[in-house]
Amino acid sequence: MEVKASMAGSVWKMNVSQGDEINQGEDVAILESMKMEIPIPAEMTGKVTEVKVAEGDFVNEGDILAILE
Repeated sequence: MEVKASMAGSVWKMNVSQGDEINQGEDVAILESMKMEIPIPAEMTGKVTEVKVAEGDFVNEGDILAILE
């Protein structure tokens, strides 16, 4: 499953790393846009198989932040 950005912004913080086990609803990342922090939660429980972005990267709406299995 892909965790995608819900809006354009900068990756302020990545809360997961490759190999982490996360629960549904847990924040995968926090984006910053227009001085607001927007948490991006996981839609399912799973293991992070790949992190596609780094803190400080700019992402557009729909960009993949991480992949879960």
